[in-house]
Amino acid sequence: MSLWSRISDALEALRQGEGLSEVFSRLRSPPERTVAFTIAVIALSAKMAKADGLVTRDEVTAFREVFHIPPADEPAAARVFNMAREDVAGFETYAERIARMFRVEGQPCGVDSVLCDLMEGLFHIAAADGEYHPAEDAFLARVAEIFGMERPAFERLRARHAPDYGPDPYTVLGVSPDAGLDEIRDAWRAEVRETHPDRMIARGVPEEAVRLAERRMQAINRAWEEIQAGRAA
Repeated sequence: MSLWSRISDALEALRQGEGLSEVFSRLRSPPERTVAFTIAVIALSAKMAKADGLVTRDEVTAFREVFHIPPADEPAAARVFNMAREDVAGFETYAERIARMFRVEGQPCGVDSVLCDLMEGLFHIAAADGEYHPAEDAFLARVAEIFGMERPAFERLRARHAPDYGPDPYTVLGVSPDAGLDEIRDAWRAEVRETHPDRMIARGVPEEAVRLAERRMQAINRAWEEIQAGRAA
């Protein structure tokens, strides 16, 4: 059964009158985490679209860059988006339920976290039109806070995606400009390991969305190359 068929089944399981936010209470087992991840990105994207008041063609295209959606499955994705947009529940309700589902107790939302993978997808969509709106920044900052994401991790993601906030290579890698080259190399290698598609799939990111790894890998490699070049100059 395809990911999108499983999403359709999850939506059909909602009782009459229930909002989309209820689905996150029912997708807790590991086999369904990929379904939950996909619904979470779509639902929060819909809520984010309400934050800046506009869904651009570039943002729709960016969503397709995050998820491969066969034409036959487009209605399922559209249904999730519309349900979230029309749901009276606010985005904080969605974020809180998603956080409870994915958060690992005692582990901050650093590198090795499916919640950070989810935030990466939201940043990719928010910045797709070349304009990172202040309302989108406020939205994502609040979602990150609910997820338990540490501020440096949030700024690292923002530096990778938002034109007005980077990309400063040190911020992208989460290191101090005063750090030694060996320390920076270790940070770069750790990011490379956690960005590998197999690691992302193991965390619960669906195969349909691991192309997120391509952009992340480009950003961290570019940052490492810039730092090396700057130190050599």
